[in-house]
Amino acid sequence: MDSKVTLSFNKHTIEATKRFAEEKGISLSRLTEFLYRQVIMKPYDTLEDMPVSDWVNMVSEGEVEYKTSSPGRKKLKTEYFKSKK
Repeated sequence: MDSKVTLSFNKHTIEATKRFAEEKGISLSRLTEFLYRQVIMKPYDTLEDMPVSDWVNMVSEGEVEYKTSSPGRKKLKTEYFKSKK
């Protein structure tokens, strides 16, 4: 069962995150849920210890990777639900 949560973010952050989620074919809610799952997988002493930190650094500072075509929404949805099993 899903629950609703209200969060507040910096306007620039939320706009960039919405664009990122749209480009990846996933809703902002599911992206946020994914990140929270990464955080709670095991106890961490600091924010830098979390695997999300590496992922965020890779996205924000890593090499640019150009893709000529993106996977379809159906494929992304199927992969997401397979990962939950």
